[in-house]
Parts: sequence; structure tokens; C-alpha cells
Amino acid sequence: MGINMAIKQLSVFVENKPGTLLEIVKSLADAEINIRAMSIADTKDFGILRLIVSDTEKAKNILSEDCVVTVTDVIAAEMSDKAGALSAVLTAFGKSNINIEYMYAFTASTELGAYVVLRVDDNAAAEKVLKDNGIATLDNAAI
Repeated sequence: MGINMAIKQLSVFVENKPGTLLEIVKSLADAEINIRAMSIADTKDFGILRLIVSDTEKAKNILSEDCVVTVTDVIAAEMSDKAGALSAVLTAFGKSNINIEYMYAFTASTELGAYVVLRVDDNAAAEKVLKDNGIATLDNAAI
């Protein structure tokens, strides 16, 4: 069995009102937790804030005081920071019939490139497909 390269993502269910996101970000900053990637999807009344942070457990404990928080395994696939790079990841998944539930991207410094965070239906299969196609992934230590 291979090494699990999944990373931990926090999903925070937040009320959709002014100042809520600021409170969350400030509480993480006050605890010296670095946000590595984030995405928010909203509806009229609430939103789902997805975060990858430097200390998942500490952030979960802090945010759970005021919000519903879950931890999910996701994959962060490495790509070059150039046009068309995402197609290699999506092509590999398409050929292997791996379903993507949602995704969001982030870039790092030039040396570190770009990454796409993927929530898929089978992390182990997705990690194998990426490895077989020469696509690197990040683990929690690298984040």
C-alpha cells in the first residue's frame, strides 16, 4: 500500500453576513495559523469556507467554538504555472473515470509552482493515477 498523500482541509459552515469571514481570518491570524489556500461557496443564508492551513487541528478547535467545522481529505496536485497545465490532471482523471466533486487552485512562489486542490470520490485511486502520470502531489508536511 502506497503512502497517503492526501492533505487535510477544513470545511467551515458560516453564516452569510458582513464581518463573518473577517472574524474567522482574524481568529486564525491571532493564533498564528497560516492560511495556505481557501475557497468560499455561498448561498443566500450561509457559506462553506474551505481552508488548508498550517495547523489543521488547532484551527479546527478555534473555529469549532463558533461554527460547524469538518475535516476532509483532499489531494493537492502540482502543476506548472502556465496555460494548459490543469488539462493534464483532468485528462488523467477522465481516462480513469475518477469523479471530481469540487476543486480550487492556488499558486505559490515561482519556485513552487501552482497546485489544484481536488475533492474526489476515491483518493487512493486518484493518487495512483496522478503518480502513474508523473504528477506530483503535496502532503501535510509540504503544506
